[in-house]
Amino acid sequence: MSIISKSIKAVALGAIMVTGLSFSAIAQDLKFFTIGTGGTAYTYYPVGGVIANAISKPPGSRECGKGGSCGVDGLIASAVSSRGSVDNVNAIISGLRDSGFAQSDVAYWAYTGTGTMEGKEPATDLRTIAALFEEHIHLVALKDSGINSVADLKGKRVSLDEPGSGTYVDAGLILEANGLGVDDVTAEALKGGAASEALRNGKIDAFFVVAGYPTGSLVELASAADIKLVPIAGAGAEALAEKYGFFSLSPIPAGTYEGVEQTMTVAVGAQWYTSAKADDELIYNITKALWNDETRKLLDVGHAKGKTITLESALSGVGVPLHAGAERFYKEIGAL
Repeated sequence: MSIISKSIKAVALGAIMVTGLSFSAIAQDLKFFTIGTGGTAYTYYPVGGVIANAISKPPGSRECGKGGSCGVDGLIASAVSSRGSVDNVNAIISGLRDSGFAQSDVAYWAYTGTGTMEGKEPATDLRTIAALFEEHIHLVALKDSGINSVADLKGKRVSLDEPGSGTYVDAGLILEANGLGVDDVTAEALKGGAASEALRNGKIDAFFVVAGYPTGSLVELASAADIKLVPIAGAGAEALAEKYGFFSLSPIPAGTYEGVEQTMTVAVGAQWYTSAKADDELIYNITKALWNDETRKLLDVGHAKGKTITLESALSGVGVPLHAGAERFYKEIGAL
């Protein structure tokens, strides 16, 4: 169990003892489940918080339908901030985290030991719980920067996000598809609010973000500075989508960010993964809780991207095998 999980457990058990409930009767029924997300300024973290809340049902909770939780009996789930997709996949395989969000491309390459993960041992224990939502690749610059295409990044100071993030992986692929490499830019490794602040202060010329729109840090940035989204389009984007089936050409609508017009870019799927070693019954119940009617209500109001997380798209673009517990649920409802 990770240090974070132990801390959560200590707090939870302490709360039980304070309330006067029987420690021995309840402690044996407690289960803890971590969800690796991403930086707090982006989409994974708040969505992870909504899902963690929805699937949790601590001992003593009121019954589902009577103002209580409709999660898994005895489960306390927590969303954990992380460096993103690659970090989450590694943490799942190493046992540091119980589950995590990752881009579909990153997860598939890790599972097969191909693509950007070629030469590394395949993460064959990786398993899918559900496809969640579409993530768009944002390339952000100031409106008067003169940067109007990926090719214009040559010689510029560009944040590619932290190594260990899916953004870092995809930024490299986008540069490559447009005839550039990481060595053609002055690369920085800034995340979230730090990247936004650096852009405003002139310390960088542009930065990449892979996130479901609207993402909080960019909403704040657009309200404080005149920005643009640089198109990721044309032959480079088409070649990327053709070479890697996970990428699709997709626009970010006008008005998503203040003063920013519709911009064509590429997108990947955000999916929820766990380990094949995770208990089948637990993952079955977590998957069932994810898709109940009460969770639907929480997703709809918890985050702008929550409305796009639907059972109808739960298996869209899944390239890593389903966990046996999740597969059982989808078969029961006729989705498989």
